[in-house]
Parts: sequence; C-alpha cells; structure tokens
Amino acid sequence: MRFFYYIIAILFVLPFQSEAQKVISITVDQAITPATAEFIHRGIKTAENENAQCVIIHLNTPGGLGISMRNIVGDILDASVPVVVYVSPGGARAGSAGVFITLAANIAAMAPGTNIGASHPVSMGGGQLDSTENAKVTNDAVALMRSIAQRRNRNVEWAADAVTHSVSITDEEALQKNVINLIAVNIHDLLQKINGDTVTLNSGKVVLRTANATIEPVEMGMGEKLLVVISNPNIMYILLLIGIFGIIFEFHAPGTILPGVFGVICLILSFYSMSVLPINYTGLALIIFAVILFLLEIKIASHGILALGGVISLLLGSLILVRTGPTFEYARISRSIIFTAVAMTTAFFLFVIAAGLNAQRAKPRSGAEGISEETGEALDDLAPFGKVQIHGEIWNAESVSGIIKKGQKVKVKEMRDLKLFVEGI
Repeated sequence: MRFFYYIIAILFVLPFQSEAQKVISITVDQAITPATAEFIHRGIKTAENENAQCVIIHLNTPGGLGISMRNIVGDILDASVPVVVYVSPGGARAGSAGVFITLAANIAAMAPGTNIGASHPVSMGGGQLDSTENAKVTNDAVALMRSIAQRRNRNVEWAADAVTHSVSITDEEALQKNVINLIAVNIHDLLQKINGDTVTLNSGKVVLRTANATIEPVEMGMGEKLLVVISNPNIMYILLLIGIFGIIFEFHAPGTILPGVFGVICLILSFYSMSVLPINYTGLALIIFAVILFLLEIKIASHGILALGGVISLLLGSLILVRTGPTFEYARISRSIIFTAVAMTTAFFLFVIAAGLNAQRAKPRSGAEGISEETGEALDDLAPFGKVQIHGEIWNAESVSGIIKKGQKVKVKEMRDLKLFVEGI
C-alpha cells in the first residue's frame, strides 16, 4: 500500500516540478522598434502562461524608439514572472533605450566584454531640439531612469548621468557601480548564478530555482520578422526607390497597372520604416522634389535639364535622408546602395533622353517627308505617267526625268496630291 502512495506522489509531483523548472529565453539583437516591443511582450506573456521560473532577454541593441522602450519597460515592471536581462554575447551592448530596459529587469546581467550606457534622448526629426524642448525631453527621460533605478535598487546617480552626459561603462564597471547584479559567461553560468536568488514582484517575493531549469526559446513570428526587416534603413531606402520608380513608370506608360500597384505597396512599407527611423525631413523633401522633376522630364522635353536636377536632388536627399551619429549608429544607409541607385537612375534617364533625341533626329516615316528620297521600281513604262512600287506599296507616279522603262529603279523626289514624282536611277 505504501508503494502505491509513492507512485501516486511521483505522478503528481514530477509534472509540477518540471513545469516550475523552466525558463523562457528570447533574443533581441536589433534596434528597439514596435516589432521588438511586441516580441518581448509575447515572450513575457508566454512565461506567465507557462508558469516559468523567469524570462531571460538576451539583449544586444544600439537603442531605438522611446515609445517602444517605454512599452517594454512597462511590461517588465508589471510582469508576474521574474525578468532577467542578459546583455550578451561578448561585444554586445545595451545602448540608449537598452539601458532603460536593462535597469528595469529584476536581475540585470552582462557577459564579459560588453558595455552599457549613452542614453541621451534625441529628436527623430531632421533638426536639433531647441533648448526648451531638449530640457523637457531630457528631464522626462532622467525622471524615468531614476524611477527605474530606485525601484530596482540600482545606482541612481549613474543612471541619471547615462541620460544627461551619455556616459557608457564596461561590464566590470557596471558591476562595481551597482548598475547590474552580476556578470555571467554564458546562459548556463547565468542560470547557476541566479539560482536561489529572491526577486520582488508586484505579487510578492519569489525564489528562483534555475539550476536545472529547461531553457525554452521563443522565436519571432513571421510578421514580427517582416517588421524588423523593413525597419532596416537600407531596406527602407530600396523600398522607397522601388515605390518611386513604380509610380514614375505608371505615369510614363498609363494602364500597365502592375508597376503602380507594386510601387504603392513598397511606398507604404517604406513609410512604416520611416516611422521607426530617425528621418531627416529635409532629405525626404529633396527626394520628393527629385520625383517631381523626373515626372516633369517625362512630360516636358527639357533635353535632360530636369532629369539632371532630379539626379542631384535624389543624391543629396539620399545622403541626408537618415540622421547619423553615435546614437543613430544603427540607422545608416549604405553609401554603395545610394551611389548604385543614383547611377542606375542617371543611366535610365540618359537612355530616355537619348531615345527622345534620336526620335527627333530620325527621318519621318510617313507623309511627304517620310517617302521623299525613297527608292522603288517602275511597274509600267512611265511616259511620263504610270505606276511604281515603293516599299511594297503601289503608287501613281509621274516621271520628272523623261521616259522610265518598266522594271527600272526609281527615286522619289516629292509627293503631291497622293502622286509621286520620280526620276530614273
């Protein structure tokens, strides 16, 4: 009978132990965008639904959108399971928005050779913030950072300096300054070091049991991956150009439909990308102006002047379309892509202009001018009237050079009233 009780106990206890000793692992290795925020939110919810010991966020980010960062911080602070942010692997960083996310975690860890810091807020538009607006934005960010640091018992002064002075420190310095809780070589080292730690949640204190926990990775969905891909500045630029030239082609050849539809789709996707990138609106205005010049070149014979202005405007706009700098290191358009796109645009309009000039210089193919100086054959004896064949067409003709024998070659001198005046060759 006692053996039977043991079997029943094992059957009931083992599933609960297995369920309790599980950690959810998610990897964020890109800029912080709405797609990233949604992914982290889903990872935390998965950990809550599966009663995991904790959720571990492997973080490597240069920064990103403030609104997305605030959503992530809110999810971490309100989570009903412990959240561990692990800045990894070696060489990774938690920059800008990543600092807020790391400090908000119940346990903040870093791998050797990583760094954290530089959280000064910047404008996502083209210009610099004026002094008043800059003070408001900075003070707001400092208040959030201090609030997070105080709640997690971290170094409040350093947290504020990360915003106001953009300070950045190594993993060793972060541990010494009480910015993080520990340094771990890898995920398994991390699980061993946090095992037995007590963390405070909104619902109370929880003791972590992670020494033998099973790691369950959560991957990005297809929709999230798509949003991350199109948030890449190079992809944004390519989508923008495809959209622009799709519209231009539709104007050039109305009724083709497909280029216009595909172009609009690409433009919409590029507009989403622009919403999460530090776009310089002066650069965007120059590109729009270039499009206008290209459309006018198609409709107006400017002999390339409008197209040249469009190419220059496109080049300048492309070079300054996305703001650059240490904070926006993730948001750079490859120069090779820009120069290739501008070169292809130039080649296209050179072809269009050359085709237009050749068409203007070409000999007319119809009417009196089109048939003048053409050669053919006399079908009758022209003395002086008869019929001739020119390019497979039969015409009434009159000789202007005396009698022309049947079968003799003739040359058209002029055409009047649908009659050809020819001479013998």
